[in-house]
Amino acid sequence: MPSTPPVALTIAGLDPSGGAGVTADLKTFAAHGLYGICCVTALTVQSTQGVRRTVPVDATIIRETLDCLADDIPPAGIKIGMLGTADAVHAAADFLERANYPTENVVLDPIVRSSSGAALLDDEGVNSLRSRLLTRVGWITPNIHELAFLLEEPVVAADELPAQAQRLQKLAAATGNPHLRVVVTGGHLAEPDDFFFDLNGESGWIRGKWVKTWATHGTGCAFSSALLCQHLLQGPQSSCNSKMTAAKAYVTAALEHAYPIGHGKGPMNHHYKL
Repeated sequence: MPSTPPVALTIAGLDPSGGAGVTADLKTFAAHGLYGICCVTALTVQSTQGVRRTVPVDATIIRETLDCLADDIPPAGIKIGMLGTADAVHAAADFLERANYPTENVVLDPIVRSSSGAALLDDEGVNSLRSRLLTRVGWITPNIHELAFLLEEPVVAADELPAQAQRLQKLAAATGNPHLRVVVTGGHLAEPDDFFFDLNGESGWIRGKWVKTWATHGTGCAFSSALLCQHLLQGPQSSCNSKMTAAKAYVTAALEHAYPIGHGKGPMNHHYKL
């Protein structure tokens, strides 16, 4: 029999258009040769033209789903995306605490709003994310707007991002997690460069290039999922720089190989390797 690939779990919302959320995460896992499982935290009414409505999944269902999956298919790594409500944040945090799950194998994409401006996490949920979930994850991948929102600070220019990323790391340390790696995605900067601040105090920029395409929906979801894949595939001995570079290269290539889907910002081609 063939060997079993690493199992990756995504805890996120459902995008029925397939560009973001659990649908995008599962495609990204598959593209990297991982077996993906999922726990849906919210249903959304959306397409490539934007989000019309979100319907949270009851936290009891989230808890039961996570426990059911873990009993049968324990994941090697976990990616957390859209949670939607404070109850969902607590359900995810409780699951990680009960399992005493290793923080270094958990990637948090702190989704607060959609690219079209729709709120995807309420204020109580943001506070719960800061106070509880930051203590249980090893990686966080905000864009510049999400980083500022988490810190309750203004959005800053590229030259001020390193200091802001370090402040987020210090916030996590104050909650009991001194091992958080902060990866700030730069899709909203003049140049699409990403910045990282490692747990060892190492930091740096990963240079990017603009891809001329409308297929930009779900780039943050794909990057954070690809980062988890690279962490699991490369192992703990590889650097943050190496894992980020590979994840960014995947997203860039998926954008370059995108084909027209829908009438708005379509999805990248997650399966271009296949």
